[in-house]
Amino acid sequence: MLDPGLNRIDSSVQHVHLIAVCGTAMGALACMLKDRGMTVTGSDEKVYPPMSDFLRQQGIVVEEGFDGRRLERRPDLVVVGNAVRRDNPEVSALARQGLAYCSMPQAINRFAAAGKQQVVVAGTHGKTTTSSLVAWILHHAGRDPSFLIGGILRNFGSNYRSGNGDCIVLEGDEYDTAFFDKGAKFFHYRPKVAVLTGVEFDHADIFADVEQVRDTFRRFVRQMPSDSLLVAWDGDESLAELVTGSPARVMRYGPSAAADWRIEAVTVSPPWTRFDLLRRGRLWGRFRSPLLGAHNLANTAAALAVVERLGVDAKQAAAGLEAFAGVRRRQEIRGTAGGVTVMDDFAHHPTAVRETIAAVRPHFPGGRLIAVFEPRTNTSMRRVFQDVYPASFDGADLVLVRRPSAIDKVPEAERFSSSRLVSDLKARGLAARHFDTTEAIIDFLAAHCRPQDLVLVMSNGGFDDIHRRLLAVLASCGASTHP
Repeated sequence: MLDPGLNRIDSSVQHVHLIAVCGTAMGALACMLKDRGMTVTGSDEKVYPPMSDFLRQQGIVVEEGFDGRRLERRPDLVVVGNAVRRDNPEVSALARQGLAYCSMPQAINRFAAAGKQQVVVAGTHGKTTTSSLVAWILHHAGRDPSFLIGGILRNFGSNYRSGNGDCIVLEGDEYDTAFFDKGAKFFHYRPKVAVLTGVEFDHADIFADVEQVRDTFRRFVRQMPSDSLLVAWDGDESLAELVTGSPARVMRYGPSAAADWRIEAVTVSPPWTRFDLLRRGRLWGRFRSPLLGAHNLANTAAALAVVERLGVDAKQAAAGLEAFAGVRRRQEIRGTAGGVTVMDDFAHHPTAVRETIAAVRPHFPGGRLIAVFEPRTNTSMRRVFQDVYPASFDGADLVLVRRPSAIDKVPEAERFSSSRLVSDLKARGLAARHFDTTEAIIDFLAAHCRPQDLVLVMSNGGFDDIHRRLLAVLASCGASTHP
């Protein structure tokens, strides 16, 4: 029986080994441990760029495949990634050798967050953007924060930073921690300030229904320290019940008259969204945001409420917001070729798809919005949202849906159907097609794109490098004038 041994680790730890090191968060943790002067090694089943190159540049040795003999080096601590199974050869070696081990969030809390004020951003949507905004505004204000976030901040070219300031910004994840700890990752953090952006059903592979999801978030807010602050979205009335009972001080943000932080006087004049932010009915500041859409306006309001709590004034916050370069894979323009703009976005949940389409539509008025969707997550490959997805695409002019490449991993009775989604979209009056391969989508777009079109690619994965490949094809042949 394995016995997590983090309590056996003291400040003398020298060598840490990470199993499944090439994940975004695990790779960032490896780098933060290296910044602390530790020897860091790692292993993973699939070692390839960009993470393999990034880790190598940081001087971190990564070996491909899992081999229990690696543990014969007897590292002081082994960090076990979320995707690692109990029968992993290196996990088996842990048991035989009695080595100390822990999960990723335990290691973050012990080493990266020790002695710092923790800002934890949680919720079904908007975690990466909100936490990135907080981290950047704090940095721009001279606070030198640390952060570990699930996306690459364009201002830093990284998803982590080991700062010397007194704050660390963490993206709080409700997904389970490890095979030996099925509780949510964010249970391991102790926030000074937390954000709750909203709660919807997601992660159908580990949650049976939305009430299980809500119970997880309820536990999170109820274990917050009594001297902490919880900043919660006010656009979801069900959150009022969920946050009741939290020992933390609760402030709500959003557009309603009752919100502690209220968004007013919103005007969109590309490339800026301008708005006023009121704190308890009084103007706190006037802002210009480079981000698109109502959902990002909400994310921005949450971030501003957090930085105010941490001592950043409105003038400093406004300057930081205007200088924010965004997050990769969040409404990221990958390029323009033949007059066609290709945008990459992480959207995959129906709400995120709807909000992303609504956000970008006004900024590209001259052409069509072509939505290209890859259902790839454990939830989107299941039929749980089959009847919800069609309405999410209403703002698009043309929808192209790829058959999920890993659909065989889902039990047949639970599988999402791309062809049915397309039929439902057509029934709503939308032009739509489904495809079995990424190559077929690229060929179709090359033949049918027009100048001024926006191709909005939505997937939480690499989508077979469709963005770069499509831009190359469009550049070589020019955009079509076909209808």
